[in-house]
Amino acid sequence: MKRILLMMGLVWATTFLGGYRAGAQERTMIGEEIVAVVGNSMILWSDVVDARQQLEMQQRQQGFTSNRDPQCEALEMLLMQKILANQARIDSLEVNTGYVETLIESRVEELMDQYGSMLALEAVYRKPVYQIRDDLRERYMDMMLAQSMEGTIRSKVTVIPTEVDRFYRRISRDSLPMVPEQYVYSQIVMYPPSIEDAKLRARERLLEFRQRIIEGENFEVLARLYSDDPGSRPRGGKMEFMPKEGFVRPFAEALEKLKIGQISPVVETEFGFHIIEVLEKKGDNYRVRHILIRPSFTDEEMIETAHRLDSVGQLIRQGELTFEEAALEYSQDNYSKYNGGEVTNREYLEVASFGQAGARETSNRFVREELFGDDPYVRVLKPGEVSTSYITQDLKGNQQVKIIMLKEIVEPHRANIRDDYSLIEDMALDAKQEKEYQDWLKKKIQAMYVRIDPKFTGCEFEYDWIK
Repeated sequence: MKRILLMMGLVWATTFLGGYRAGAQERTMIGEEIVAVVGNSMILWSDVVDARQQLEMQQRQQGFTSNRDPQCEALEMLLMQKILANQARIDSLEVNTGYVETLIESRVEELMDQYGSMLALEAVYRKPVYQIRDDLRERYMDMMLAQSMEGTIRSKVTVIPTEVDRFYRRISRDSLPMVPEQYVYSQIVMYPPSIEDAKLRARERLLEFRQRIIEGENFEVLARLYSDDPGSRPRGGKMEFMPKEGFVRPFAEALEKLKIGQISPVVETEFGFHIIEVLEKKGDNYRVRHILIRPSFTDEEMIETAHRLDSVGQLIRQGELTFEEAALEYSQDNYSKYNGGEVTNREYLEVASFGQAGARETSNRFVREELFGDDPYVRVLKPGEVSTSYITQDLKGNQQVKIIMLKEIVEPHRANIRDDYSLIEDMALDAKQEKEYQDWLKKKIQAMYVRIDPKFTGCEFEYDWIK
């Protein structure tokens, strides 16, 4: 049952964010029978049906077969969710209610699209749409409170080096994972010196689009034709309904100043330049559309920069500069230039976690799947060799030119504490967190009122729910 709440979160997220026509039809036939009570919360038969269907679908996608009755497994997941959500309410844990409302509205819109109209949706569910929203709200709140509670329990657990060492000495070597081939490499990054000209071109292009929209042209059509955002471009620039915190800071700050239907001035972010229209606002949650234009360069500008960087590479090969000295003098990548050019996953972690990456997660070793656009160039080098220049993109989609030096190839091996300390540390922490979580859960099950319909008494539960 390790990481059970992650699975539960996926179950409910896919249940309400993905289509499941069969689930809705089965609900209309089975009614709203109460099959379990946890504290003062109820679990309905339709909840179990929905969770079972999604669990089975998930297992098929993962090629996983469980020996347990899927209906019993689904009920146990819901029981655990209720235990955690109830305790979260007792402890006054908070979740982003605005995000919950965002999920609800997105799901209701998808359901109406699926069934054709609000009336058809209400006919299938046999209840008015406001009650459908209420059902979704309760389930989303339970899901997010449960995840918050589990996260709170686990976050209180830490490990110290002596515990990591003790864990490593006790664990069977066969239980340690195999680490695939890894690469350690350094880079020097350059942008064309005409970057300011490229930014000016992007800004002027957006100003032209903004004026055309104000004069009556269709924002959606222009976005489909010209936006550099591959995610929103097919939808006419329309983005998902999300809280303000989900946008990068300059974008979010621009939203605060806009009224619905108003077109923003040109906004610069790390992704490029935008014009934005607010379509809907509920509290701090926004539905917007935008046009993104990235600064771009001519082929001649990119080729000229590649030649300049090749000259730097030649100085390194001739021994007139070390790679570290060249990185400090010439590289325009602030993540690596002050570290001798050595590449880490820091930028990726910050992009993926909105700048909240922890130092403990940072690594300078990359398996092949993590090399992104550098893969074809890293793997043809021998340690100590410097590549010729090549044109690529950073993680935000901006054009750049690079040379790289392969520093080390770490051969495939079974994880060990000398070479893979952070991996062993993570394993030790996971094991300690899991034990703490399991102990907490068992105590709460015994202390909290739980009643389960007799039809489930034959289930093989992993916990002692039937006291």
